Amino acid sequence: MPQNIYTVSQVNGYIKELLDRDGFLGGLFVRGEVSNYKTYPSGHHYFSLKDEGGAIRCVLFRREAARLRFRPENGMKVIAFGRVSAFPRDGQYQLYCSELSPDGVGDLHVAFEQLKEKLYREGLFDPAHKNPLPRYPRRIALVTSSAGAAVRDMLRILGARYPLAEVVLLPVRVQGAEAPAEIAAAIRYASAHRVADLLITGRGGGSMEDLWCFNDEGVARAIYDCEIPVISAVGHEPDVTIADFVADLRAATPSNAAELAVPDQRELYANLAYFAGKLSDLMEGRLDRARRDLDRLGRSRALQDPMNYLADRRMLLDYQSRRLSHALAGRLAGEREDFARLAAALDALSPLKVLGRGYALARTPEGAVVSSVEGVGPGDALTIRLSDGSLDCRVEGKKKLRARTSGARGG
Repeated sequence: MPQNIYTVSQVNGYIKELLDRDGFLGGLFVRGEVSNYKTYPSGHHYFSLKDEGGAIRCVLFRREAARLRFRPENGMKVIAFGRVSAFPRDGQYQLYCSELSPDGVGDLHVAFEQLKEKLYREGLFDPAHKNPLPRYPRRIALVTSSAGAAVRDMLRILGARYPLAEVVLLPVRVQGAEAPAEIAAAIRYASAHRVADLLITGRGGGSMEDLWCFNDEGVARAIYDCEIPVISAVGHEPDVTIADFVADLRAATPSNAAELAVPDQRELYANLAYFAGKLSDLMEGRLDRARRDLDRLGRSRALQDPMNYLADRRMLLDYQSRRLSHALAGRLAGEREDFARLAAALDALSPLKVLGRGYALARTPEGAVVSSVEGVGPGDALTIRLSDGSLDCRVEGKKKLRARTSGARGG
Protein backbone atom coordinates (compact mmCIF):
# COMPACT_ATOMS: atom_id res chain seq x y z
CA MET A 1 0.00 0.00 0.00
CA PRO A 2 1.39 3.43 -0.94
CA GLN A 3 2.82 5.44 1.94
CA ASN A 4 1.77 8.95 0.72
CA ILE A 5 -1.98 9.29 0.38
CA TYR A 6 -3.47 12.82 0.06
CA THR A 7 -6.96 14.15 0.41
CA VAL A 8 -8.74 15.98 -2.39
CA SER A 9 -8.53 19.20 -0.43
CA GLN A 10 -4.75 18.79 -0.03
CA VAL A 11 -4.30 18.29 -3.76
CA ASN A 12 -6.50 21.27 -4.61
CA GLY A 13 -4.69 23.38 -2.04
CA TYR A 14 -1.32 22.41 -3.46
CA ILE A 15 -2.42 23.29 -6.96
CA LYS A 16 -3.69 26.66 -5.70
CA GLU A 17 -0.32 27.37 -4.04
CA LEU A 18 1.50 26.50 -7.27
CA LEU A 19 -0.69 28.85 -9.27
CA ASP A 20 -0.42 31.65 -6.71
CA ARG A 21 3.41 31.42 -6.70
CA ASP A 22 3.63 31.69 -10.46
CA GLY A 23 4.62 35.22 -11.35
CA PHE A 24 3.25 34.97 -14.88
CA LEU A 25 -0.19 33.96 -13.66
CA GLY A 26 -0.16 36.56 -10.91
CA GLY A 27 -1.08 39.42 -13.27
CA LEU A 28 -1.89 39.04 -16.94
CA PHE A 29 -4.19 40.46 -19.61
CA VAL A 30 -6.56 38.06 -21.33
CA ARG A 31 -8.51 38.85 -24.51
CA GLY A 32 -11.71 36.97 -25.25
CA GLU A 33 -15.43 36.99 -25.86
CA VAL A 34 -17.84 37.19 -22.92
CA SER A 35 -20.27 34.28 -22.51
CA ASN A 36 -22.57 32.96 -19.78
CA TYR A 37 -22.47 36.36 -18.05
CA LYS A 38 -24.38 36.38 -14.75
CA THR A 39 -24.73 38.79 -11.87
CA TYR A 40 -25.57 37.34 -8.45
CA PRO A 41 -27.41 39.05 -5.58
CA SER A 42 -24.09 39.16 -3.73
CA GLY A 43 -22.87 41.67 -6.32
CA HIS A 44 -20.27 39.29 -7.77
CA HIS A 45 -20.15 38.79 -11.54
CA TYR A 46 -19.39 35.39 -13.07
CA PHE A 47 -18.72 34.72 -16.75
CA SER A 48 -16.42 32.94 -19.19
CA LEU A 49 -13.95 34.25 -21.71
CA LYS A 50 -13.65 32.20 -24.85
CA ASP A 51 -11.98 32.21 -28.22
CA GLU A 52 -11.90 29.76 -31.09
CA GLY A 53 -9.60 27.40 -29.16
CA GLY A 54 -10.94 27.30 -25.62
CA ALA A 55 -12.57 29.01 -22.63
CA ILE A 56 -11.64 30.09 -19.11
CA ARG A 57 -13.94 30.76 -16.21
CA CYS A 58 -13.79 34.27 -14.70
CA VAL A 59 -15.05 36.05 -11.63
CA LEU A 60 -15.36 39.80 -10.98
CA PHE A 61 -16.00 40.51 -7.32
CA ARG A 62 -18.43 43.19 -6.18
CA ARG A 63 -15.75 45.75 -5.25
CA GLU A 64 -14.12 45.59 -8.70
CA ALA A 65 -17.52 45.39 -10.48
CA ALA A 66 -18.61 48.66 -8.85
CA ARG A 67 -15.81 50.43 -10.71
CA LEU A 68 -17.06 49.36 -14.13
CA ARG A 69 -18.24 52.22 -16.33
CA PHE A 70 -20.02 49.92 -18.79
CA ARG A 71 -22.24 46.86 -18.61
CA PRO A 72 -20.64 43.65 -19.92
CA GLU A 73 -22.83 41.65 -22.26
CA ASN A 74 -22.64 38.21 -23.86
CA GLY A 75 -20.77 38.32 -27.14
CA MET A 76 -18.79 41.45 -26.20
CA LYS A 77 -15.06 41.42 -26.93
CA VAL A 78 -13.16 42.44 -23.79
CA ILE A 79 -9.71 42.50 -22.27
CA ALA A 80 -9.57 41.29 -18.68
CA PHE A 81 -6.70 41.83 -16.27
CA GLY A 82 -6.28 39.63 -13.22
CA ARG A 83 -4.65 36.58 -11.70
CA VAL A 84 -5.19 32.91 -12.36
CA SER A 85 -5.83 30.80 -9.29
CA ALA A 86 -7.84 27.80 -8.19
CA PHE A 87 -10.86 27.47 -5.98
CA PRO A 88 -10.05 24.54 -3.69
CA ARG A 89 -13.63 23.56 -3.04
CA ASP A 90 -14.34 22.40 -6.59
CA GLY A 91 -10.80 22.22 -7.99
CA GLN A 92 -11.59 24.62 -10.82
CA TYR A 93 -9.08 27.24 -11.81
CA GLN A 94 -10.34 30.60 -12.97
CA LEU A 95 -9.32 34.14 -13.75
CA TYR A 96 -9.93 36.53 -10.85
CA CYS A 97 -10.49 39.82 -12.71
CA SER A 98 -9.59 43.16 -11.21
CA GLU A 99 -10.12 45.20 -14.38
CA LEU A 100 -12.31 44.76 -17.44
CA SER A 101 -12.43 46.94 -20.53
CA PRO A 102 -13.94 46.61 -24.02
CA ASP A 103 -11.54 45.40 -26.68
CA GLY A 104 -10.86 48.01 -29.35
CA VAL A 105 -12.76 50.94 -27.75
CA GLY A 106 -12.63 52.61 -24.37
CA ASP A 107 -14.94 51.54 -21.59
CA LEU A 108 -16.24 55.11 -21.28
CA HIS A 109 -17.34 55.08 -24.89
CA VAL A 110 -19.14 51.77 -24.46
CA ALA A 111 -20.81 52.98 -21.26
CA PHE A 112 -21.90 56.16 -23.03
CA GLU A 113 -23.48 54.27 -25.91
CA GLN A 114 -25.18 51.78 -23.61
CA LEU A 115 -26.74 54.45 -21.42
CA LYS A 116 -27.70 56.51 -24.45
CA GLU A 117 -29.52 53.55 -26.00
CA LYS A 118 -31.25 52.71 -22.72
CA LEU A 119 -32.54 56.22 -22.06
CA TYR A 120 -33.57 56.64 -25.69
CA ARG A 121 -35.75 53.53 -25.49
CA GLU A 122 -37.32 54.89 -22.29
CA GLY A 123 -38.25 58.14 -24.06
CA LEU A 124 -36.02 60.54 -22.10
CA PHE A 125 -34.87 62.17 -25.35
CA ASP A 126 -38.38 62.62 -26.75
CA PRO A 127 -38.82 66.19 -28.09
CA ALA A 128 -42.45 66.12 -26.94
CA HIS A 129 -41.25 66.20 -23.32
CA LYS A 130 -39.00 69.23 -23.74
CA ASN A 131 -40.18 72.52 -22.22
CA PRO A 132 -39.90 75.88 -23.99
CA LEU A 133 -37.52 78.40 -22.45
CA PRO A 134 -39.01 81.56 -20.89
CA ARG A 135 -38.48 84.55 -23.15
CA TYR A 136 -37.70 86.95 -20.34
CA PRO A 137 -36.56 84.93 -17.29
CA ARG A 138 -36.70 86.74 -13.98
CA ARG A 139 -34.37 84.33 -12.14
CA ILE A 140 -31.76 81.92 -13.48
CA ALA A 141 -30.18 79.09 -11.48
CA LEU A 142 -26.64 77.93 -12.31
CA VAL A 143 -25.77 74.38 -11.27
CA THR A 144 -22.01 74.31 -11.71
CA SER A 145 -18.73 74.75 -9.89
CA SER A 146 -18.33 78.05 -8.08
CA ALA A 147 -14.59 78.10 -8.78
CA GLY A 148 -14.45 77.38 -12.53
CA ALA A 149 -14.03 79.77 -15.41
CA ALA A 150 -17.40 78.63 -16.78
CA VAL A 151 -19.42 80.29 -13.98
CA ARG A 152 -17.48 83.53 -14.35
CA ASP A 153 -18.15 83.60 -18.09
CA MET A 154 -21.86 82.94 -17.60
CA LEU A 155 -22.21 85.62 -14.91
CA ARG A 156 -20.39 88.14 -17.08
CA ILE A 157 -22.49 87.44 -20.15
CA LEU A 158 -25.79 87.33 -18.25
CA GLY A 159 -25.01 90.65 -16.57
CA ALA A 160 -24.04 92.29 -19.84
CA ARG A 161 -26.96 90.97 -21.89
CA TYR A 162 -29.84 91.09 -19.44
CA PRO A 163 -29.09 92.63 -16.04
CA LEU A 164 -32.78 92.46 -15.06
CA ALA A 165 -32.47 88.71 -14.42
CA GLU A 166 -31.45 87.57 -10.95
CA VAL A 167 -28.82 84.81 -10.95
CA VAL A 168 -28.74 82.11 -8.26
CA LEU A 169 -25.69 79.85 -7.99
CA LEU A 170 -26.11 76.29 -6.70
CA PRO A 171 -22.45 75.26 -6.32
CA VAL A 172 -21.57 71.62 -7.00
CA ARG A 173 -18.54 69.59 -7.91
CA VAL A 174 -18.36 68.92 -11.63
CA GLN A 175 -15.60 66.30 -11.58
CA GLY A 176 -14.93 63.22 -9.53
CA ALA A 177 -16.91 60.38 -8.00
CA GLU A 178 -19.08 62.65 -5.82
CA ALA A 179 -20.01 65.05 -8.64
CA PRO A 180 -22.99 63.15 -10.20
CA ALA A 181 -24.86 62.87 -6.91
CA GLU A 182 -24.29 66.57 -6.11
CA ILE A 183 -25.43 67.71 -9.56
CA ALA A 184 -28.55 65.54 -9.49
CA ALA A 185 -29.42 66.70 -5.96
CA ALA A 186 -29.01 70.38 -6.89
CA ILE A 187 -31.26 69.98 -9.94
CA ARG A 188 -33.95 68.21 -7.91
CA TYR A 189 -33.75 70.89 -5.20
CA ALA A 190 -34.14 73.67 -7.77
CA SER A 191 -37.15 71.92 -9.30
CA ALA A 192 -38.84 71.10 -5.98
CA HIS A 193 -38.50 74.64 -4.60
CA ARG A 194 -38.91 76.50 -7.91
CA VAL A 195 -35.85 78.58 -7.21
CA ALA A 196 -35.72 79.95 -10.75
CA ASP A 197 -37.51 80.24 -14.09
CA LEU A 198 -34.60 78.69 -15.95
CA LEU A 199 -31.73 76.37 -15.00
CA ILE A 200 -28.31 76.04 -16.61
CA THR A 201 -26.05 73.12 -15.71
CA GLY A 202 -22.61 72.35 -17.09
CA ARG A 203 -18.92 73.05 -16.89
CA GLY A 204 -15.97 74.03 -19.03
CA GLY A 205 -14.07 71.75 -21.38
CA GLY A 206 -11.99 68.73 -20.46
CA SER A 207 -11.36 65.12 -21.27
CA MET A 208 -14.12 62.55 -21.48
CA GLU A 209 -13.23 61.46 -17.95
CA ASP A 210 -13.52 65.06 -16.75
CA LEU A 211 -16.98 65.45 -18.29
CA TRP A 212 -18.19 62.02 -17.26
CA CYS A 213 -20.41 63.20 -14.40
CA PHE A 214 -22.77 64.63 -17.04
CA ASN A 215 -23.08 61.14 -18.55
CA ASP A 216 -24.44 59.79 -15.28
CA GLU A 217 -27.88 58.17 -15.33
CA GLY A 218 -28.91 59.89 -12.09
CA VAL A 219 -28.09 63.32 -13.54
CA ALA A 220 -30.00 62.48 -16.73
CA ARG A 221 -33.11 61.45 -14.81
CA ALA A 222 -32.92 64.54 -12.59
CA ILE A 223 -32.86 66.74 -15.70
CA TYR A 224 -35.77 64.79 -17.22
CA ASP A 225 -37.88 65.15 -14.06
CA CYS A 226 -37.06 68.84 -13.59
CA GLU A 227 -40.11 71.11 -13.78
CA ILE A 228 -37.88 74.06 -14.72
CA PRO A 229 -36.56 74.32 -18.30
CA VAL A 230 -32.95 73.13 -18.37
CA ILE A 231 -30.08 74.20 -20.64
CA SER A 232 -27.15 71.77 -20.79
CA ALA A 233 -23.79 73.50 -21.30
CA VAL A 234 -20.99 70.98 -21.01
CA GLY A 235 -17.48 71.44 -22.38
CA HIS A 236 -16.75 72.74 -25.86
CA GLU A 237 -18.88 72.50 -28.98
CA PRO A 238 -17.66 69.02 -30.09
CA ASP A 239 -18.32 67.56 -26.62
CA VAL A 240 -21.63 65.71 -26.36
CA THR A 241 -22.99 64.22 -23.14
CA ILE A 242 -26.11 62.38 -22.06
CA ALA A 243 -27.24 65.57 -20.31
CA ASP A 244 -27.30 67.30 -23.72
CA PHE A 245 -29.79 64.77 -25.07
CA VAL A 246 -32.12 64.98 -22.05
CA ALA A 247 -32.04 68.75 -21.49
CA ASP A 248 -34.65 71.05 -23.00
CA LEU A 249 -31.89 72.83 -24.93
CA ARG A 250 -28.25 72.02 -25.60
CA ALA A 251 -25.71 74.84 -25.66
CA ALA A 252 -22.32 74.45 -27.31
CA THR A 253 -20.50 76.03 -24.34
CA PRO A 254 -21.39 77.64 -21.01
CA SER A 255 -20.96 81.06 -22.63
CA ASN A 256 -23.34 80.05 -25.39
CA ALA A 257 -25.84 78.89 -22.75
CA ALA A 258 -25.84 82.36 -21.18
CA GLU A 259 -26.46 83.88 -24.61
CA LEU A 260 -29.35 81.50 -25.30
CA ALA A 261 -30.89 81.98 -21.86
CA VAL A 262 -31.61 85.72 -22.05
CA PRO A 263 -32.26 88.36 -24.69
CA ASP A 264 -29.67 91.03 -25.47
CA GLN A 265 -30.58 94.32 -23.79
CA ARG A 266 -29.11 96.23 -26.74
CA GLU A 267 -31.55 94.51 -29.08
CA LEU A 268 -34.37 95.20 -26.62
CA TYR A 269 -33.46 98.89 -26.47
CA ALA A 270 -33.29 98.99 -30.26
CA ASN A 271 -36.71 97.35 -30.52
CA LEU A 272 -38.16 99.71 -27.93
CA ALA A 273 -36.75 102.69 -29.82
CA TYR A 274 -38.20 101.36 -33.06
CA PHE A 275 -41.64 100.80 -31.59
CA ALA A 276 -41.52 104.14 -29.77
CA GLY A 277 -40.82 105.89 -33.07
CA LYS A 278 -43.54 103.90 -34.80
CA LEU A 279 -46.00 104.75 -32.01
CA SER A 280 -45.03 108.41 -32.23
CA ASP A 281 -45.63 108.41 -35.98
CA LEU A 282 -49.01 106.75 -35.53
CA MET A 283 -50.03 109.23 -32.84
CA GLU A 284 -48.87 112.17 -34.96
CA GLY A 285 -50.88 110.87 -37.91
CA ARG A 286 -53.94 110.45 -35.74
CA LEU A 287 -53.55 113.97 -34.35
CA ASP A 288 -53.24 115.36 -37.89
CA ARG A 289 -56.47 113.62 -38.90
CA ALA A 290 -58.17 114.93 -35.77
CA ARG A 291 -56.99 118.48 -36.57
CA ARG A 292 -58.35 118.22 -40.10
CA ASP A 293 -61.67 116.91 -38.82
CA LEU A 294 -61.84 119.71 -36.26
CA ASP A 295 -61.08 122.32 -38.91
CA ARG A 296 -63.73 120.89 -41.23
CA LEU A 297 -66.32 120.82 -38.46
CA GLY A 298 -65.36 124.36 -37.43
CA ARG A 299 -66.24 125.57 -40.91
CA SER A 300 -69.59 123.81 -40.95
CA ARG A 301 -72.76 125.92 -40.98
CA ALA A 302 -74.19 124.13 -37.94
CA LEU A 303 -71.34 125.28 -35.74
CA GLN A 304 -70.91 128.73 -37.27
CA ASP A 305 -74.63 129.66 -36.99
CA PRO A 306 -76.60 127.14 -34.94
CA MET A 307 -79.83 129.21 -35.21
CA ASN A 308 -79.87 128.79 -39.03
CA TYR A 309 -79.71 125.08 -38.50
CA LEU A 310 -82.64 125.26 -36.06
CA ALA A 311 -84.59 127.48 -38.49
CA ASP A 312 -84.13 124.89 -41.25
CA ARG A 313 -85.34 122.18 -38.91
CA ARG A 314 -88.41 124.27 -37.96
CA MET A 315 -89.27 124.83 -41.63
CA LEU A 316 -88.96 121.14 -42.28
CA LEU A 317 -91.15 120.43 -39.23
CA ASP A 318 -93.84 122.85 -40.51
CA TYR A 319 -93.72 121.28 -43.95
CA GLN A 320 -94.10 117.78 -42.55
CA SER A 321 -96.91 118.97 -40.22
CA ARG A 322 -98.86 120.40 -43.17
CA ARG A 323 -98.41 117.22 -45.16
CA LEU A 324 -99.62 115.20 -42.19
CA SER A 325 -102.69 117.46 -41.68
CA HIS A 326 -103.66 117.29 -45.36
CA ALA A 327 -103.23 113.54 -45.44
CA LEU A 328 -105.31 113.16 -42.27
CA ALA A 329 -108.08 115.44 -43.59
CA GLY A 330 -108.25 113.50 -46.84
CA ARG A 331 -108.38 110.23 -44.96
CA LEU A 332 -111.23 111.50 -42.72
CA ALA A 333 -113.23 112.74 -45.73
CA GLY A 334 -112.98 109.38 -47.38
CA GLU A 335 -114.00 107.63 -44.19
CA ARG A 336 -117.05 109.95 -43.85
CA GLU A 337 -118.16 109.15 -47.41
CA ASP A 338 -117.84 105.42 -46.73
CA PHE A 339 -119.81 105.83 -43.50
CA ALA A 340 -122.64 107.71 -45.24
CA ARG A 341 -122.85 105.11 -47.99
CA LEU A 342 -122.98 102.22 -45.54
CA ALA A 343 -125.51 104.05 -43.32
CA ALA A 344 -127.80 104.60 -46.32
CA ALA A 345 -127.61 100.93 -47.28
CA LEU A 346 -128.32 99.93 -43.70
CA ASP A 347 -131.25 102.34 -43.47
CA ALA A 348 -132.75 100.88 -46.63
CA LEU A 349 -132.77 97.49 -44.98
CA SER A 350 -134.17 98.77 -41.65
CA PRO A 351 -137.52 97.31 -40.47
CA LEU A 352 -138.63 100.83 -39.62
CA LYS A 353 -138.67 101.69 -43.29
CA VAL A 354 -140.96 98.74 -43.91
CA LEU A 355 -143.30 99.94 -41.14
CA GLY A 356 -143.40 103.35 -42.75
CA ARG A 357 -144.95 101.80 -45.85
CA GLY A 358 -148.07 100.64 -43.86
CA TYR A 359 -146.90 97.39 -42.44
CA ALA A 360 -147.16 96.49 -38.72
CA LEU A 361 -145.12 94.23 -36.42
CA ALA A 362 -146.96 92.06 -33.83
CA ARG A 363 -145.19 90.95 -30.64
CA THR A 364 -146.26 88.90 -27.64
CA PRO A 365 -145.99 90.44 -24.13
CA GLU A 366 -142.66 88.57 -23.86
CA GLY A 367 -141.34 90.39 -26.94
CA ALA A 368 -141.48 87.44 -29.34
CA VAL A 369 -142.40 88.35 -32.94
CA VAL A 370 -145.67 86.79 -34.14
CA SER A 371 -145.05 85.42 -37.61
CA SER A 372 -148.02 83.01 -37.90
CA VAL A 373 -151.62 82.73 -36.64
CA GLU A 374 -150.64 79.40 -35.21
CA GLY A 375 -148.62 81.18 -32.51
CA VAL A 376 -151.62 83.01 -30.92
CA GLY A 377 -155.15 82.28 -29.87
CA PRO A 378 -158.29 84.25 -29.00
CA GLY A 379 -157.83 86.36 -25.89
CA ASP A 380 -154.02 86.64 -26.26
CA ALA A 381 -152.57 90.09 -25.68
CA LEU A 382 -150.42 91.54 -28.46
CA THR A 383 -148.46 94.72 -29.02
CA ILE A 384 -148.73 96.08 -32.56
CA ARG A 385 -145.78 98.25 -33.62
CA LEU A 386 -146.52 100.90 -36.23
CA SER A 387 -144.23 103.43 -37.84
CA ASP A 388 -145.20 106.17 -35.38
CA GLY A 389 -146.03 104.15 -32.24
CA SER A 390 -147.55 100.95 -30.91
CA LEU A 391 -151.03 99.55 -30.03
CA ASP A 392 -151.94 97.21 -27.17
CA CYS A 393 -154.56 94.72 -28.54
CA ARG A 394 -156.27 91.48 -27.62
CA VAL A 395 -157.12 88.77 -30.17
CA GLU A 396 -160.82 88.33 -30.71
CA GLY A 397 -160.47 85.59 -33.29
CA LYS A 398 -158.17 84.38 -36.05
CA LYS A 399 -158.44 83.28 -39.67
CA LYS A 400 -155.93 81.30 -41.59
CA LEU A 401 -155.50 81.86 -45.29
CA ARG A 402 -155.76 78.91 -47.58
CA ALA A 403 -152.69 78.13 -49.61
CA ARG A 404 -153.14 78.50 -53.32
CA THR A 405 -152.57 75.45 -55.44
CA SER A 406 -151.23 75.38 -58.97
CA GLY A 407 -154.46 73.68 -60.25
CA ALA A 408 -156.74 76.34 -58.88
CA ARG A 409 -154.49 79.07 -60.34
CA GLY A 410 -154.88 77.44 -63.72
CA GLY A 411 -158.79 77.26 -63.64
